[in-house]
Amino acid sequence: MMALDLSRVAAVVRKELRDYRRKRSIVVGMLILPAIFLIEPVLFVFLGAPDPVGDPSYRAPLLLLLLIPVITPSTLAAYSVAGEREQGTLEPLLTTPIRQLEFIIGKAAAVMIPSVGLSYLVFGIYLVVVRLFANPVVAAGIFNEGPMLLALFLFTPLLTGWSIVVGMAVSVRAGEIRVAQQLGMIASLPPLGVVVLMVTGVIAPTFTAALVFAAVLLAVDVLALRGISGLFDRERLVTGSKASRP
Repeated sequence: MMALDLSRVAAVVRKELRDYRRKRSIVVGMLILPAIFLIEPVLFVFLGAPDPVGDPSYRAPLLLLLLIPVITPSTLAAYSVAGEREQGTLEPLLTTPIRQLEFIIGKAAAVMIPSVGLSYLVFGIYLVVVRLFANPVVAAGIFNEGPMLLALFLFTPLLTGWSIVVGMAVSVRAGEIRVAQQLGMIASLPPLGVVVLMVTGVIAPTFTAALVFAAVLLAVDVLALRGISGLFDRERLVTGSKASRP
């Protein structure tokens, strides 16, 4: 396999980030959803009744925060192909010498950078609010959830990667950007099922369980990224029809 040309990958990333800055609807959409998902956890800090340390109720707000790295990147990933195809800006990019894998990695990296950064920023704001303003019993209960906090930070890039891969796969096949965004968002939710099982106690929320699930999700992300390259047919993306084989 030929080595990746990182300069081409970086060029795709820069192009995508410039597009995000030019389109206010994308930026506003990225900011609104995390803000909404932050409201309930913050209200829990101020209004929640102090439960004994170790009570499972402290895990629920953390689950809501994990929706941010799932839903935010799915919207951007769906736009990455379907949106450019609608606007007619995809064809010039695909007619350059850039290789298929370089194109995919560049698109994925451009979605992951702002998504992961925004997710960690929201998590940090939540933990600062807990530390500074929460009832001491509530703060102790939240910070006592070590495995869930580990899951929060460890799963963020992994859930983001899964959402990106799924969103891009849907974006390639979908004809309209809204359809791609809706289907991508739905298809990106299944990994959260294991997190729900940890929150509810069906799976014991331990450091070992968090690390094992993270390792499995990492393997799935890598395999899915390799598999998605088979969906990218340059001729079909440019002309709308699959390339004929001799």
